[in-house]
Amino acid sequence: MSDTLQVGIAQRVRQQPLAAFGLVLLVIFITCALFAPWLAPYDPAQLNLTSRLMSPSPAHWFGTDALGRDILSRTIYGARISLIVSVSVVGLSLAIGLVAGGIAGFYGGWIDTVMNIYVTNAFMSLPGILLAIAFVAFMGPGLGNVILALAISGWVGYARLVRAQVMAVKEREFVEAARALGASDLRIMCRHVLPNILQPLIVQGAIGMAGAVLAEATLSFLGLGVPPPAASWGSMLNDARAHLFDAPHLVFFPAVAVMLTVLSFNFIGDALRDLMDPRTRLTAGL
Repeated sequence: MSDTLQVGIAQRVRQQPLAAFGLVLLVIFITCALFAPWLAPYDPAQLNLTSRLMSPSPAHWFGTDALGRDILSRTIYGARISLIVSVSVVGLSLAIGLVAGGIAGFYGGWIDTVMNIYVTNAFMSLPGILLAIAFVAFMGPGLGNVILALAISGWVGYARLVRAQVMAVKEREFVEAARALGASDLRIMCRHVLPNILQPLIVQGAIGMAGAVLAEATLSFLGLGVPPPAASWGSMLNDARAHLFDAPHLVFFPAVAVMLTVLSFNFIGDALRDLMDPRTRLTAGL
């Protein structure tokens, strides 16, 4: 049994090498986020002006910034903020989109018209990042405000996906059978419709986490993210602008961290899409 499982895992890794690479990267970042106090060699907020702008060395593997803070420690702690934001934003956006899109798709009529024509189009007419910037600028920087701002600007995509999936599923025979047996609308939605629309939502959520990481880095780069001295990859890039040529390592390491995190979520999202799409599975022989 274990040999069969090992063969199956090895075959899946050979068929999806990028997904395996993305999963390894994600496990590394999750480990950094969970065990940051034990993995970081220094306090990420500790100032040491006598060691400012040091190049990578055995004492400071990633070097130090303009205030003498250890970049490796700040990069490790930055994973915690990025992953908290990505999971929270996708979870909150998905919850809002599930309720709004589910109601619009299930009941249709004027509810669908108001939600799909007016509300979602109004949100989609504004670039999401600009809406998030305006919200955070009004409410003030902070982790909670960043999560709320990105969720407000990102729920529309999930709502439209849920609406389309619900409209397709609610006309199927097993839903009609449940309705004929007297099942309530809530029971039909929770027991019959929702389980059949989870696959595209999972894929969209995985890819949405990559966008949330980029959006959080953008807000922090603009000074609208988590306030200092908290370590954030975007704020680290903002601090490194003045030393782009004399200390390029200040830019390199947080930029690589952002890039690898986004790549890991995108690779995993693509693999989940291929795994959950029956046509793709048949083509690939999975």
